[in-house]
Parts: sequence; C-alpha cells; structure tokens
Amino acid sequence: MEYRRFGRTNRMLSVITLGGMRYHDGWSKPRDQPHPEIIDHCVSTLRSALDRGINHIETAYGYGKSEYAYGAAFAELGLPRDSFTLMTKGNATTGDEMKRVLEEQLVGLRTDHIDLYGFHGVNNGEILDQALTPGGPLDVLRDYQRQGVIGHLGFSTHAQLEVIHRAMLSDRFDFINLHYYYFFQRNWGAVLLAQALDMGVFIISPNDKGGHLFNPSSLLRDLTSPLTPIQWNARFCLRLPAVHTLSFGMTASQHFEEMDGIFPTSIPLGAADLRTQQHLDERLLMDPHSAYDGYELSNDPSGINIPEVLRFRRMLKCYDMLAFGKYRYNMFQAKGHWFPGAFASPENVARVDTSRVPVGVPLLEMLTETHKALFEPKGEKEPG
Repeated sequence: MEYRRFGRTNRMLSVITLGGMRYHDGWSKPRDQPHPEIIDHCVSTLRSALDRGINHIETAYGYGKSEYAYGAAFAELGLPRDSFTLMTKGNATTGDEMKRVLEEQLVGLRTDHIDLYGFHGVNNGEILDQALTPGGPLDVLRDYQRQGVIGHLGFSTHAQLEVIHRAMLSDRFDFINLHYYYFFQRNWGAVLLAQALDMGVFIISPNDKGGHLFNPSSLLRDLTSPLTPIQWNARFCLRLPAVHTLSFGMTASQHFEEMDGIFPTSIPLGAADLRTQQHLDERLLMDPHSAYDGYELSNDPSGINIPEVLRFRRMLKCYDMLAFGKYRYNMFQAKGHWFPGAFASPENVARVDTSRVPVGVPLLEMLTETHKALFEPKGEKEPG
C-alpha cells in the first residue's frame, strides 16, 4: 500500500479507501438494524482491507445500513479507534436537521468522533447556498468541530465545475470528494485548485461511475492490457500528486487481489502506462466528433444533459462501452440533483439551442443516435 498526505488535514491516508456503499443487502429497511449477513460481510471485508494496509474507511448516512454495519464490525474486530481514519457524510437543509443526522451517525458508527466529515451532495448552487446559510448545516457542523466531535470538514459533489469552485473558495472545507478519472476529466481544474488550496482530494467511484470498469468491453480490456482497466485507471488518477485517495467499493477477495496489481504507482505515469494512454487517446480518431464535450451547453433549454450524453456516445463509439452507457443514460430523470438531465428524445432534441453549437458539429444527430442506442423503455410511453 502507498500513502499520501490528505492536504491540510495532515492525515496520511492509504491511496485506496474502503468504500462502504455496496455491502450485502445494505439497502433494506430499517437502516438501523443490520442483519448478521451484512455484519459478517462487513467484518470480512474490513479485515481484508486492514491486512493490506488500507487505513481509510468511508461511508455515509445515505448508504443504507452501512454506518450501522461498520459500527458493529468495528466492535466485533475490537479495533482501536485511532488505528484507522473514518470518513462519513451527511446532509440537511437546516441546522436542527443536521444535528439530528450527525447524532444518529455517531450512534450507528459506535464512536464519539468522526475524523473526516463530508457534507454530502453539494450538487448545485442552491444546495451550496442553503448549506452556507448562517445558523444552517455548516454552522452546526462547525460547532461540532469546536467540540472535537468532527476533525475536518469537507464536501462531496456531482455539481458543475463553477459550483465546485465556489464551494472550494468559500474557505469552509478542508477536503473535496469529486469525480475525476480517465473517462471523465472535466474536474481537472478542481484538482488543480485543490492543490493550490492544499485541500485533500478523494476520488469518488472510479470503478463504477468511472465506466463500470469491473465489467469492461473486450476492446477496453485489450487496450489496457496487461493491466486491467481498474488497475490502469487507478494509476492514471494517482499520477497526480494532488490526488490522494480513490474510493474502491470492494466486497470480495478477488477485488483486493486486483487492487494489489495497481502498485507501484508512478508520478508521472511510467512509460508503459503512457503508451496505454496514447492507445486510448488515439481511439478518438475513430470518430473525431467524439472529441467535442459540449460543456458550454450544460444549461441548454432542452433540459438534456448534453455533456454527459456526449460522453456516453464517446465511450460507446470509441471504446464499445455499451453496458455502461445504458446503465447511466437510463438514470436520467430518476436521480434529481444527483444526476440531472432529460433524455435526448426527439421532442427534447428539437428544443436544443443550436446557436451555441460549433460550426461543423452535427450535435442534433449525435444526440439522437445516442438516445436510440442507449434508451431502454420501462413499459411506459417514451418520456419527452
């Protein structure tokens, strides 16, 4: 295992974090009553992680039974509280609600302090403004910091880059949890800003949201060989000194075995990994329009999340990543501010503001073909 200083928190974290979102039957209710199977699963996974040098455990109030499972597992293993760094996350719209959430988390985790607390889901400007309201959630969390219940405060985000930067520059946070990996490099600017501000950088879901890398296309597997896509992508992220840890939702022994193949990492990438990146980059030549990301159209009146649709198209056209595209595309409209956007249906495509589209980019056709390739009706009329 390798370790990096987590920005101005000064904590030395393992570059792989054990994420707590994917334990056996972790989403059934009630959340405060984990059954023996999930506890056993959590115990065995936690033991494997610690044996391999992972010292950072991450969970959230929104991860179903995860906090309660971890609390039971910590007790069963008899882990000294100072033998690992604990991160959990939560959110609220008011100060009183934030206090209630945090107090429940302390009970579930069976601890009197949380080393790293992330305000969960600063996904748009409205949520950020609400969190920053005097007497609101962040002020309550600051009070808990003064009492020593929280060590350092950060935030997780799925927001557009402008909102991320505004949150970082608010000077209320010591670390950031965000998306950044080979198949989504939009947040490169946030990584650089975090480095300038000496903030800790935690990469969210590089193996799942990063492209279902545990279930790669044959083409992608060949392109990253002899490494697996998970291993190469981890090295790609960790080539940056400003990236400190990657969240891996490992739940089986083979996941840990694959993790072992990531090391040693290199800053910058070594020659073999650079050649892999060159091969991946060259795949854009298969469809030059795929190089267009459409970020200037993020708030298009059509409601379509144009940059994400184009990203799914790129991954499909250039890397044969059909399964990932279908999985993410069909989450539109169902995830609120966590994954906003309308489908690129004919009605919505007709509403696109084409005045902002660069000359020579057949955007409407690109959106339409992506919708046809990825949309899966769920027994109802296709939404507009």
